[in-house]
Amino acid sequence: MTDPLRLDRLRQFIDELASLLDRETDEAALLDDGQRLLQQLVAHDDWLPPELAQPSPERYQQYLLHCDSRQRFSIVSFVWGPGQTTPVHDHRVWGLIGMLRGAEYAQGFARSEHGALLPSGSPVRLERGQVEAVSPRIGDIHQVSNAFDDQVSISIHVYGANIGAVRRAVYLADGSEKPFISGYSNTQLPNLWDLSKENLAP
Repeated sequence: MTDPLRLDRLRQFIDELASLLDRETDEAALLDDGQRLLQQLVAHDDWLPPELAQPSPERYQQYLLHCDSRQRFSIVSFVWGPGQTTPVHDHRVWGLIGMLRGAEYAQGFARSEHGALLPSGSPVRLERGQVEAVSPRIGDIHQVSNAFDDQVSISIHVYGANIGAVRRAVYLADGSEKPFISGYSNTQLPNLWDLSKENLAP
């Protein structure tokens, strides 16, 4: 059971990331510093509300944890049921992916000279506590899957926009695009800002 007092970890991450965006405009530096902040968050598995960690047998779940009031960034928990995978897709904005529970594979793709999409390099296995970055600048098209066929995995994603509202694309093998907007799996946000119980603690 999640200790509600540990929601301070997520609040601190939100505050530090907002401060980073206030002072940093260079994407490379932003991703470097953001990776460090996300590593600190996913190093602990005592803060994610249980209702935002529930898998679905139909498909992976994308739960919104927080969206910046100016939509400069959003934080999402991706919950992977056993063996679940995404289609090949892009993001159109920078992103950070930190592994909280289990593990996942990410296979990058690049266009051939004829426009087809081909796997680029070997799949990257992201283990608990590890963080990787994506962006149109460094590589933005990939396919992600749960590394396990018999257990749930959860990764925490941070994007440089309200990712559930961004017009993106999934890709067929010939490189053709199918537009989509992902939305979110939840209809309510966690209440991070009721500090009444924490403020009563000795």
